[in-house]
Amino acid sequence: MILGRGSILHTLVGCCAAFFLSGCGGGGSLSTTPPPAGTPSVSLTNVVSGLDHPVGLQVADDGSGRIFIVEQTGKIRIINSGVLVATPFLDISGMVHFDGGEQGLLGLAFHPNYTQHPLFYVDYDRTLPGGQLQTVIAEYQLSADPNQANAGSERILLTINQPQANHKGGQLAFGPDGFLYIAMGDGGVSSNGQSLNTLLGKILRIGVDSPFSAGLQYQVPADNPFVAGGGLAEIWAYGFRNPWRFSFERGGTRLFLGDVGQDSYEEVDLVMKGLNYGWDTMEGAHCYNPPSGCNMTGLTLPITEYTHSSGGVVVIAGFVYHGSAIPGLAGIYVFGDFGNGKIFGLTENPPGTFTSSELMSTGRNISSFGQDGAGELYVVDYSGSVLKIVAQ
Repeated sequence: MILGRGSILHTLVGCCAAFFLSGCGGGGSLSTTPPPAGTPSVSLTNVVSGLDHPVGLQVADDGSGRIFIVEQTGKIRIINSGVLVATPFLDISGMVHFDGGEQGLLGLAFHPNYTQHPLFYVDYDRTLPGGQLQTVIAEYQLSADPNQANAGSERILLTINQPQANHKGGQLAFGPDGFLYIAMGDGGVSSNGQSLNTLLGKILRIGVDSPFSAGLQYQVPADNPFVAGGGLAEIWAYGFRNPWRFSFERGGTRLFLGDVGQDSYEEVDLVMKGLNYGWDTMEGAHCYNPPSGCNMTGLTLPITEYTHSSGGVVVIAGFVYHGSAIPGLAGIYVFGDFGNGKIFGLTENPPGTFTSSELMSTGRNISSFGQDGAGELYVVDYSGSVLKIVAQ
C-alpha cells in the first residue's frame, strides 16, 4: 500500500485492535472521550466497487454531479449517477511508475474555474532512463467529450527527484486563494523535513495560470514565505514526514492535514503559512530526534495525535463536514486510519481545542476521503470500493 511506514505496512493491513483516538488540544495531554452529545450515528453505503487500487476522490465544479476516482495504477475513473463509467477519463498507466507500494498516480485537482478553463492537474511518479525516480506535477486538458481527457495534452509544471521509493505525499488541492497546494513527503530521507533547500517534506504553493515566473512553468506567489530568501520559494509550510492527504475547509480557509508517523504517533495538523511542523525533530507532539530533550523552539504541534500502541497504523486525513444530510455532524472534522479502518470525528470546542471520538469501525482499508459538490463525504477503500457516509 502507498501510505507510509515502509515495507512493513503490508503486514499491518487489516489490523483491528481496540482503539480510541485522543484529542490533544494543540499538542497537550491525550484523553479518550465518547462522542459529544448529539453526534449522530453514521454508517457507510456502497456506491461502486470494482476499482483498481483507488486512492483519491475529487469533483469538478461544473454542476455535472460526476465523481472522479484516482486509481494508483495510473487511471482516473468517473462515477456518473452512481454508475462506474467503463472508459477511463484518463489513462496514463504507461507513464506512471506503480510498484505496489507508495508510488503511482497519487493526486488530482481540477482548475478552480473548470467551466471556463477545462484543465486538471495530477501528481504521479515515474522512473527516468537510468533509474532516477521522480514526482511529476502536470496539467491536462479536457477533450471535446466531457467524459474524456486529452491524454496527449500533458504540460509538465514541476518535477522533483526522489531519493527513495517511499513517502511521496501526493495530494493536490486548490486553496480558496486560487493557488495549487501540493503535498510532498520526505522521500524516505527524514532530514528533508527540516531542510529548506529541498521541496521534499513540504507543502508547496504555486500558481497555474500565466504569466509564469521566469524560467518556470508556473507562478511563484509573491507572498509565499520564502520568496525573499531563507528557503525555496515554492515552500508554504515544512517539517512533514508523509503528508498523504489534506483538505481545505469548505467555505473557509483552514487547511487540515494528516501526517503519517514513524514509530509511535499519527498526527493531524492545522497548516498555516511558513510554519514548521516538527519532523524529524518531533513525531507528533513528542521528541524523536533526539528521543528526549529536543529543541521545540519554533515548532508547531499537532491539533490531535494518536498512538500505534492503541491500534493506530496510518492516519488518513479527511474533511470538515459542511453537508446537509447529517446535521449532527456539522462542523466536525472527519478522518480515519488505513490499518484499523476506524473513522473519527474531531470536535472543536472551545475554539482552538480539539477532541476526538470514534464515529464507526468500518473494517475497510481507508486510503482517502472525498467530498462531493453538496459537501457530503465519501470513503475510498483501497480494496476497490467507494462508499458514502450516511446517517444510520
